Amino acid sequence: MTTSTGRTGAVPAAARPMRADARRNYDRLLAEGRAAFAEHGTDASLEDIARRAGVGIGTLYRHFPNRQALLSAVFEDAVRALLTRSRELLDDPQPCAALVEWLRALVTHAGEYRGLSRALMSVSRDDSSALARCSAPMREAGGALLVRAQEAGSVRSDITIGDLLQLTNAIALAAEETPGDPELADRLLMLTLRGLKSGT
Repeated sequence: MTTSTGRTGAVPAAARPMRADARRNYDRLLAEGRAAFAEHGTDASLEDIARRAGVGIGTLYRHFPNRQALLSAVFEDAVRALLTRSRELLDDPQPCAALVEWLRALVTHAGEYRGLSRALMSVSRDDSSALARCSAPMREAGGALLVRAQEAGSVRSDITIGDLLQLTNAIALAAEETPGDPELADRLLMLTLRGLKSGT
């Protein structure tokens, strides 16, 4: 598989006002990126994505300076939905159950694209990457749910949202590599949460 080169530091074109033709190219690249990542995983060839979008690889890099920038843009809608759900769950009368539900949704999201959970794990401590910036709001959202569960005495006070997200991504990765066991992710998630409960 072809990987991106290290064109870091540039501002994606999507962050600036675009001409109509540039917007069309951006939208086509985003659509083809979403399709390619769903079909081939997050290591899908960027050259193939550019070709399928009808543009050159240079145009792709002008819009998305590296693979993580494209991944971040592709997953933006899913992240937005998860953030909305986290806000809804803040009103749940059972804080621990709300946290579990949100983590389960996170596992489902990470499992939609092969390689996403591994990519998220690899950037968890690299705040400079586009994909890490995409995950930062997720840490904040999950952290609010975790604090509620801790304040209710349902989850141990020494657990951090960073730990939980790493565990969640590891569970999604294990499920990805064991496609013959569709219940594996839920079993692992429940086993993990038993260990997080206060008093264990």
